[in-house]
Amino acid sequence: MSELTIESVKARWNEVLDALLESDRIAWLAFFDARIVSVAAGIITISFSDVSKLGGDHNFRMARNPKYLLLLQAKIESIFGQPFEVLEI
Repeated sequence: MSELTIESVKARWNEVLDALLESDRIAWLAFFDARIVSVAAGIITISFSDVSKLGGDHNFRMARNPKYLLLLQAKIESIFGQPFEVLEI
């Protein structure tokens, strides 16, 4: 199993989002605006901070159904061929 870089994950992130959209549109809506912050040791860290859009953080982690995070992780595994935990900051 090869170590993925942030660049390689970013290059294929739209594939992950497209796969998510095919399975569950609400899950796609929950994550389509996430930014990849880092990729290391089996963890992809995402953030919803974008000062150009809402002037700060717009992460609704507390309101998001946990099954969406599991579905996102499953789609990441299907695209990259290895499991990743997704950490939201």
